[in-house]
Amino acid sequence: MIQVRTLTKKFGEATAVDGIDFTVRPGIVTGFLGPNGAGKSTTMRMILGLDRPTSGSALVNGRRYIDAPAPLREVGALLEAHAVHPGRPARDHLRWLAASNGLPAGRVDAVLEQAGLTEVAGQRAGRFSLGMGQRLGIAAALLGDPSVIVLDEPVNGLDPEGIRWIRGLARRLAAEGRTVLISSHLMSEMALTADHLLVIGRGRLLADCSTQDFIDQHATSYVRVRSPQAEALDRLLADHGLKVTVHGDELRVPATDAARVGDLAGGAGMTLHELTLMRSSLEDAFMTLTADSVDYHSQTATEGAAA
Repeated sequence: MIQVRTLTKKFGEATAVDGIDFTVRPGIVTGFLGPNGAGKSTTMRMILGLDRPTSGSALVNGRRYIDAPAPLREVGALLEAHAVHPGRPARDHLRWLAASNGLPAGRVDAVLEQAGLTEVAGQRAGRFSLGMGQRLGIAAALLGDPSVIVLDEPVNGLDPEGIRWIRGLARRLAAEGRTVLISSHLMSEMALTADHLLVIGRGRLLADCSTQDFIDQHATSYVRVRSPQAEALDRLLADHGLKVTVHGDELRVPATDAARVGDLAGGAGMTLHELTLMRSSLEDAFMTLTADSVDYHSQTATEGAAA
């Protein structure tokens, strides 16, 4: 378990993390989301004892990570996958990590196989692709068979097979009762992987809830209606007090009115080609919540063309 209490980090006059509180519990995958510069990496570094908090605390299994007698047995972490000597073969990199923490040598071959690196274990890390470097970093995180896993952007550089592997690995580790914290910018992947979300913006915690609750609270939903009698249906629904908006060849009504649209259209003998409940994605919900926490806003394609 990871417990963060009133955690604050200042760099001079700038506040990177501003008194945040949360708990990462075992048995589920927790996603850690936020725009660039939101304070995610600083928070993770404080959890791992790499940055000293200005105030507050970050505890792993009830104590500071730096107080753990065998860190790799306590927490497996991936913050920078390529923090490896480029001239050292992958197997040797893992061997010295194992030796430094008193881990059995057999764990090296076990995690190499788990990460799909057995055939390239003798290659120098400097020759690895971005995706292979990610796999080596994850192998190192798993080396001590830890109860807590912290991964920062683990799917960066991975191909679709690798992304699916990370997803399955995270869920399997959580199912074993471990604490799993994953930071990522890939909202579509977090929607498939994370059971719970922590969302941070400008150093402050904006959300701490299940993934489904987050989408329900911050994403919009509506019913898309298509009919060859769209104009007449629009008037019919409006006459019965439904809020209708027209988007091209479709009508949109609030999600709670789906059944009523069908009943009214059927009663009037009108044809419906579509009556579909549309829900916004996790990405849409994230963008809505963090709109005021983004330092740099890009123009949309339409805005760029207009300019």
